[in-house]
Amino acid sequence: MSQTAAVQNVLSEFDTPQAWYGPELAQRTDWIHDLGDADRQELRHAIAVAQASGQPLHSLGRAQFPLVSLAARLNRLRREALDGRGFFLLRGVPVAEYLPWESAAAFWGIGLYLGEAVSQNGKGHVLGHVANLGLDYADPEVRGYQTNAGLNFHTDFSDLVGLLSLRTPQSGGLSKIASSTTIWNEMVRRRPDLARVLLEPVYYTRWGEVGAGMKPYYGMPVFSPCAGRMVVTYVRSAIRKAQLMPEVPRLSRLQEEALDLLDSLAADPAISLSMEFRPGDVQVLCNHWIMHSRTSYEDWPEPERRRHLLRLWLACDGGPTLPPSFTAVAQPATRGGRPAGIQVPGVPFSAPLDPC
Repeated sequence: MSQTAAVQNVLSEFDTPQAWYGPELAQRTDWIHDLGDADRQELRHAIAVAQASGQPLHSLGRAQFPLVSLAARLNRLRREALDGRGFFLLRGVPVAEYLPWESAAAFWGIGLYLGEAVSQNGKGHVLGHVANLGLDYADPEVRGYQTNAGLNFHTDFSDLVGLLSLRTPQSGGLSKIASSTTIWNEMVRRRPDLARVLLEPVYYTRWGEVGAGMKPYYGMPVFSPCAGRMVVTYVRSAIRKAQLMPEVPRLSRLQEEALDLLDSLAADPAISLSMEFRPGDVQVLCNHWIMHSRTSYEDWPEPERRRHLLRLWLACDGGPTLPPSFTAVAQPATRGGRPAGIQVPGVPFSAPLDPC
């Protein structure tokens, strides 16, 4: 195939299960899955086995968290996230009945049947907390999950990202997701010149969380065609903050215009899907097909009532084929060759029970 033909092929639309529109899905419930009494009993038993093992949370494996019928259900949902529309919502984890360790163990145990937990930050946290720590999002080394700021649509550095809602805010904090494949298709229809721009690398900061042999920044395309599907990686705030680094190439006018169009399409209610988190909800997204955001929020004055989500980044053996740059440039790889999150030399993995 000639280079011209290859470019034309890349600039075509992708008709895959990952392409969907939010308003259509808002009329359906097949992406919401409720836990039944038998599922909750199975979780309770697995939590007891895990606690009796005496092992630290981040050392628990499936043997210490035995699930049977729920494991089969989670495997089906895993395939839907990795190869289907790219997300699901599991509703009904009884967090109001659990102690903090039990909630964390239940979420960790569910994650064991979806993938391998990888580090989410330079502190080695394989169990993360999404909570407002009172930090300033304008700080180049502060990440959005540590604040109550509204977040632009973005992806994380793993195959799957999971969130368990423990407590909701006084107001705001609405979760929104969008199909990156649909966004690509819309860009091809409306502005193919700008779609083409996003096939070239843009540069991201590593937030000061620099792995062995890596620079404090890296370059990656926003969109990468691979194995018949369109893969995305995107964090606009990391791109903006990288522009504060003198050694990073400057964004061109066309790149800025392309990123602005991407942001506007992701936020378009004709494309995105909003969902309300209830305590006990588990949202799981595939970062390669789904971009996610949230609105800003106002917390309760009482510390014990404030918004709090637990988070897992999961690497999935048998996950989608990815461009080599995902594990050669952006981040390290697991033993199975999957994206391995953020790893800083000398920092051991941990699973704190409180935000930090």
